[in-house]
Amino acid sequence: MLDGIVRDSIVKQATKQLRRDGYLIANIYGKNLPNINAAFKANDFIRFIKQKDQLAFDVKLDNEVKKVVIQEYQKHPVTGDLIHVDMMIVQDDVKANFKVPVTVEGTPIGLKNKGLFVFHRKRVLVKALYKDLPKSFHIKIDQLDTGDNVLVRDLDMPSGVSCFLDPRVPVVGVIKAK
Repeated sequence: MLDGIVRDSIVKQATKQLRRDGYLIANIYGKNLPNINAAFKANDFIRFIKQKDQLAFDVKLDNEVKKVVIQEYQKHPVTGDLIHVDMMIVQDDVKANFKVPVTVEGTPIGLKNKGLFVFHRKRVLVKALYKDLPKSFHIKIDQLDTGDNVLVRDLDMPSGVSCFLDPRVPVVGVIKAK
């Protein structure tokens, strides 16, 4: 579980002071719920996110535990440090947009034919209830040759999960090396 603090003040000066103290600024929201302005220790947050295995995870704010999903994050343009994260509270009865990760298995044939394996999308945007959400979209890429792609329409969507991306959008593929 990730521990955080609720920010009392959201003015620019207080936000800068928190960042100087090593905190990551966060906004936590949900449908028909009040927004929560929070902050997490940046190093603890990054360490926790790297080792999580589920899309949703628990955060503890003022002795209150909430199950959240990361929706968006912002990095510093020069240093690449994480500076802000938006999180959505998971509600069992609300359909919401989630970014489901894509995992691959195998080695494409196209690599032997001077091709390069490319992730066109590392995450696929879907709309569903959290309980219907797949852990990830797992793709077997053994048969991909140079110029072949796996498209959104080729993914196995569970019932209750819908994707609003164009079905012709590639997810992974093998391209020709120059």
